[in-house]
Amino acid sequence: MKLSQLLEYDNIIVQCHNNPDADALASGFAVLKYLVRNGKNAKFVYGGNFEVAKSNLKLMITDLAINVSFVKTQEGLAELLGLSEGEIPDLLVTVDGQYEEGNIQKFEAKNIAIIDHHQVEGPLPALSEVRSYQASCATVVWDLLRAEGIDVNEDIKLSTALYYGLLTDSNNFSELHHPIDMDMRDELKFSQAIITKFKNSNISQEELRIAGIALLGSEYYKDNHYAIVKTDPCDPNILGIISDMLLEVEDVECCLVYSIHEGGIKISVRSCVKEVKADELAQFICEGVGNGGGHLIKAGGSIQRRLLELQELEYTPAAIQQFFRSRMQDYFYDNDIIYASDYSIDTSDMQRYARKSLKAGYVIATDILPIGVNATIRTIQGDVKFEVEKDTIIVIGIRGEVTAISKKQFDKYFIEDSSEYVYPGEYIPTIKSDIDGRNVEITKHAHSCLTAGNSYMFAKEINNRTKVFTKHDPENYCLGKPGDYIGVLEGDTSEIFIFERDIFKKMFDPI
Repeated sequence: MKLSQLLEYDNIIVQCHNNPDADALASGFAVLKYLVRNGKNAKFVYGGNFEVAKSNLKLMITDLAINVSFVKTQEGLAELLGLSEGEIPDLLVTVDGQYEEGNIQKFEAKNIAIIDHHQVEGPLPALSEVRSYQASCATVVWDLLRAEGIDVNEDIKLSTALYYGLLTDSNNFSELHHPIDMDMRDELKFSQAIITKFKNSNISQEELRIAGIALLGSEYYKDNHYAIVKTDPCDPNILGIISDMLLEVEDVECCLVYSIHEGGIKISVRSCVKEVKADELAQFICEGVGNGGGHLIKAGGSIQRRLLELQELEYTPAAIQQFFRSRMQDYFYDNDIIYASDYSIDTSDMQRYARKSLKAGYVIATDILPIGVNATIRTIQGDVKFEVEKDTIIVIGIRGEVTAISKKQFDKYFIEDSSEYVYPGEYIPTIKSDIDGRNVEITKHAHSCLTAGNSYMFAKEINNRTKVFTKHDPENYCLGKPGDYIGVLEGDTSEIFIFERDIFKKMFDPI
């Protein structure tokens, strides 16, 4: 959906969910501004039983001049729009929620549109943009505005609102994993003073009490040095605060904090050891019942009640607590960890494979940035950081994945190709310099190459979750799941790799 499609209607209501949070307010504020800017009779509302009461949200509404109204009846909605008695809006746009969901008061309109970032709960209208992979609805709206050629940085109040929406809905950015979320975070020009003011009004006395009680009830598992904590229903930011405090406790190397709500469960995950990536642990916990993600140290996620109950699990505190205990135990006890630099691998039960010749891309790093610059490439798989050296080559793989290698390594595994390069992915990687912060799409400087079909590998399927710390990156592991492949280069058993099953089949042929 494009925002410009909404302009076909004149009398428009923008509605967020009952008891709105910062993300809902920011998203509705942005859509309202777009509609009013284009001459539409539009109003921003929320319903339910209670008006906004949290101090940080009241400050947000006041300081950023968010014109939102608390409306409880259809008549009140018509009056707000200046419609005659019995007349209904031409269009109702829900943001940060979906029409007919339980947390959105039902209002009538001739047409419905939806802009959201949660899981799809039912049939969607033709006018809808639901991206469950984004960390916030503010990101979805920002990207839609960007597609219309609108620079939100021209309005400091709007950019600050969108930034705060993402900040709060991603648990202080700890749950970011999609590059568009990261792009918005990095590109918005916001008021730091206002954000600081909101942050300092974020925790109520009741939430402070919730955090204290939760910490007293923590469960500690000394065999693997992790803790599990249940809190009363609270703002997701409180989960992050509790997680951060737990990680400072002696012998706690990672933790899971969760709170149960009517429609689902929010979780916060932390880790301070390289053997556990917080984002990967969050994904493991939420697999099949929700979504998780974030960073190496901080991550989070949400579990849907509906998906949990489909697995015949009761939605009771005791059953949920046991679910988390089991998931954490499975994670730590179903792991093989390999440190390639000091590991002797047995190839006797492995099949020999030859690498296929496949099309890839490459960029000469010095064509974009000078030698010595620290650079970051943003990709759909995450950020890749490296220092530009005189022989640095950026390789773009068969799925659009990106790595930085030396010219010597490039010549060993790739052959230059004269055909035009076509990027195979969806999100085009960008490279950013730490000196001036400018972004450049690397595909504009890309050339074609072929993977050299002259290398051989011993490989086999793995039966357990396997973490491999390669000799090239001993601080970060590559994760393999059952059915994926572990491989070792013929002639150099210290070169141990993990391959996703589908990728391995595309890259290698058995001999």
